[in-house]
Amino acid sequence: MTRKKVKLAYINNDTARKATYKKRKTGLIKKVSELSTLCGVDVCAIIYSPFNTQPEVYPSLPGVQCIVEKFKKMPEIEQSKKMMNQEVFLKQKIGKVSEQMKKMKKENRDEEMNRLLYGNLSGKMNLQGLTVTDLNDLSSLIDQNLKDINKRMEKIAKETKIARMTTDAAATPNGKVKANVAAFATTSTTDNNGRGRGMQKRGDSNTRNQANSNNNNKSMKFGGRDEIFPLRNNNNNMNFN
Repeated sequence: MTRKKVKLAYINNDTARKATYKKRKTGLIKKVSELSTLCGVDVCAIIYSPFNTQPEVYPSLPGVQCIVEKFKKMPEIEQSKKMMNQEVFLKQKIGKVSEQMKKMKKENRDEEMNRLLYGNLSGKMNLQGLTVTDLNDLSSLIDQNLKDINKRMEKIAKETKIARMTTDAAATPNGKVKANVAAFATTSTTDNNGRGRGMQKRGDSNTRNQANSNNNNKSMKFGGRDEIFPLRNNNNNMNFN
């Protein structure tokens, strides 16, 4: 369970006020002791109350006197530089609360104008009956939204440009490799085509030689039989088997 917030106001009931005093005094002394122990600073507390004839001090009367004398030796300007009383404390508290209220009012006003703007765009609401202040606030909201959109567009365009430049820079070496591979493939194709043409030429030459060799053999017929007589270039005489 969350602790209930205590209302800071004077307690009219004597019994309740005395119980609260004892409880709060014990807590205050504990906090002062912790501050001195944890931070190693000289602290003291002097508490006057209608419930005791003598003031209550911490850590002791000699300790309090030593710290008070040390404080009195300081220049007056330094003494009052960070001094705070009840009036100053309340003024600071009121100032903080006022700033919080202004912030909350501004947030509520922006939320109201946003609802009015989007309701008008969707056709659920209209601008009739608005005051000059409402129209000025709505105009300011539209201008702010347009500025936010332009900033977002500029950011996206910048990021896109950087990404494109990075991609192009990364693809440049690959492009060179691809060009080299293409050149190598073209050279290989040319060489293979050359070899093919050379082999074809040699095949055509062998075919022609074989044809010439066949032409050198003549067929002659004797007595109904076909006899083949090879002709020799070196000797014109024919040999019969």
